[in-house]
Amino acid sequence: MTEHETKVVVTKDELAHIGEGVVAYLREFDSTDLKAKFPGMPEVAPGTRLWAVFAADGRPILLADAHASALAGAMQNDLTPVSVH
Repeated sequence: MTEHETKVVVTKDELAHIGEGVVAYLREFDSTDLKAKFPGMPEVAPGTRLWAVFAADGRPILLADAHASALAGAMQNDLTPVSVH
């Protein structure tokens, strides 16, 4: 770092709120992996592919059976969708 650069420190809490109310993360899941994020979810046939939409802080918002439905759900909530791989 040079003498004219400043170091910006971001706390974990601040990082968790970056994009809050603006960004939604879309991610495809296998039904067997969903119980960790959606504990109250009813049983779904093993191997079923589903799309989840998460808030910027990782909070689950919705679950859909197709990418287009997840995308539409994010956009209906005025969130900018971003895919997570």
